[in-house]
Amino acid sequence: MANNLFWPAVAMALLTCIVWFRLYVVRIPEMQRRRIHPQKVAQSAQRDTLFEDTRASDNFKNLFELPVLFYLGLFVAQSSGQAGTTVVFLAWAFVVLRWLHSLIQCTYNRVMHRFAVYSAGAVVLWLLWALLAYGLWR
Repeated sequence: MANNLFWPAVAMALLTCIVWFRLYVVRIPEMQRRRIHPQKVAQSAQRDTLFEDTRASDNFKNLFELPVLFYLGLFVAQSSGQAGTTVVFLAWAFVVLRWLHSLIQCTYNRVMHRFAVYSAGAVVLWLLWALLAYGLWR
């Protein structure tokens, strides 16, 4: 059962890689087309004002916010022997919701759709952590 816990981590790493790749597929042509010198976007404030399409960049940053707690949760579950069916289910639920969130943000980017999926993913993550904390406590 413990090995099942690693596949959600692999799926999240794959998502991060895909968004990273998308970022460069969008960013480099925009820089070439609009003749943006790389030094002009050396700081995030500059990037935010110069680039027209920041969806992939915004999503890539987001993949290092709540997902960090997800990865840590998987480590805690594995280390404490809590990699049971419920934990694996919650891990996969989080992954599916994060993939959906990225799909929305990197394509049509409707904020309320993205927010609903983001919120659902956060609730799943907090449930995962509550379950882990309970398991550690008892």
